[in-house]
Amino acid sequence: MMMFAVVILLSVLLMLVVFAISSRQAQIDSRINELKVQAYDIAYLASSLNEGSIAELLTPGRSTTRQMMERKLRAIYEDYAAYCLVVDRSGRVTGYYSQVINQHQELASHWDSQEVVRTLARVLQGEEVITQIQGPTGPMFTVAVPWKQLGGVVGAVYIQTAAQNIQATYAQIWQQAILAALFTLLVGATIAVFYTRRLVRPLKGMAASAGLMARGLPAPPAKDSGILELDELSSAFNRMSRQIQDTEETRKAFIANLSHELRSPMTSIQGFVQGLLDDTVKPEDQKQILRIVLNETKRLGQLVSGLLTLSRAEAQEKPLALAPFNLCELIRLVLITRIQQLEEKNIQVVTAFDRDDMHALGARDQVEQVLINLLDNAIRFTPAGGRISISVQEQNKKTLAVTVKDNGLGILPEDAGKIFDRFYKADQSHTPGEGVGLGLAIVKAILERHGQSIQLLPTQEGAAFRFTLDSAREGSGRQHAVESPR
Repeated sequence: MMMFAVVILLSVLLMLVVFAISSRQAQIDSRINELKVQAYDIAYLASSLNEGSIAELLTPGRSTTRQMMERKLRAIYEDYAAYCLVVDRSGRVTGYYSQVINQHQELASHWDSQEVVRTLARVLQGEEVITQIQGPTGPMFTVAVPWKQLGGVVGAVYIQTAAQNIQATYAQIWQQAILAALFTLLVGATIAVFYTRRLVRPLKGMAASAGLMARGLPAPPAKDSGILELDELSSAFNRMSRQIQDTEETRKAFIANLSHELRSPMTSIQGFVQGLLDDTVKPEDQKQILRIVLNETKRLGQLVSGLLTLSRAEAQEKPLALAPFNLCELIRLVLITRIQQLEEKNIQVVTAFDRDDMHALGARDQVEQVLINLLDNAIRFTPAGGRISISVQEQNKKTLAVTVKDNGLGILPEDAGKIFDRFYKADQSHTPGEGVGLGLAIVKAILERHGQSIQLLPTQEGAAFRFTLDSAREGSGRQHAVESPR
């Protein structure tokens, strides 16, 4: 609000300055024009006389012409506080209002007979003189015009007044302008207060909601204010709030799943080891018990390994070392490592490559982890006797697309938007004890560090994932070190 008030105040002050300059000049121009009109009226009055009447005009007395001249001079004195001289070519003064000088100190202090004579001499040559000079007490305005008769200049009309008279009128205008400016400032400040309250109220609401979110408490959504920019901010804030709430729910679910996954093998290990120490296990059963303990420790190791892999995939401290490698060959090697699981479930694997050898540019070990995670997911959710297909296509000269598809259980629509979230485990009831939802999060993190993406494709049955990699020329041995694009 203070910013708005300052802007309004500066605008009003600028308006007043412009108004003052233009108004002052307008007042000066108007006053000079009025004095010119009065001077020419007097000159016309004098020139309307015939030759015989000039002597009458010059002779003191109460002739009609003399009375008219005096009334005119009186009007100039009263309206403009100016003195006026009417002089013929011989130098005789036909009209002179001496009391004006006696009553106005600024005129008396500036009276300069030589300057008057010089000005009249110019006018008697037929020149119109309008001057503004600086006197001891301020500016002075002089208007002198020729008095013509029968086509020739027979005299001059000389009028002089002080600028203080104009400034008095100017001061009144200033007072009115200041009152108008104060009124404008008041109206503008009122509008600014109303508008800033509309701005501040939703911002305060968002600040309060942010404070609640910082303490882990549910926060009300930000409301629309009717202001475009604030509505956009509110929408972004609400999206952030929903994401934070979703992340918090995912975190709680992860902690619960992780606690269960850790508790189950640790409880088994503790119970069997305690039985061995208490000699409650028969000697012939000890090896079987030790195998169970070994399997449980492997299960714990896999869980910890998954967490470490995700942490390394998301780390950005070191740049990736990218190098060309044969993507088709890597897929074949990954299938060989999972041949036992495939045979146990009698799963058929179909590969479809655009060419037998297609080279990609990337960190080979991390791309291998991507393929392993996707293949493990496919094996886990594909029923016995099912089918898995892996294809590699050349989208364009720079990009390869890898698709891993199965005909298993598929992914529920409500899970489709969350399957790549960390610690999210889809359809937990169908897969007890089989991980905590880190596989696809690791895949996404690795591909994002490569500047690539992965997406879930719509299918009639099962699930299909497609990710991209940069294409590389066959046989290129040059390595690249790149920073994470995120």
